[in-house]
Amino acid sequence: MADDPAPTADEIIITAKIAGLPVSPEVAARIAISIGPGFRGFSAIAGTLPFDLEPATFITVQNGAGK
Repeated sequence: MADDPAPTADEIIITAKIAGLPVSPEVAARIAISIGPGFRGFSAIAGTLPFDLEPATFITVQNGAGK
């Protein structure tokens, strides 16, 4: 779907690498599948929220950052 707001696994790999949290292609694919519905659900109000949805945060939280 060309207008799909959800990030692809390749986009997740790039974003995570920039954030200093590289992920394997398999993990990136799992993240894309799991957060895709959220991106699609919020697409109607994208740009109006006071925060950005970005996949690198997912792996940071998953790895226990802030403990």
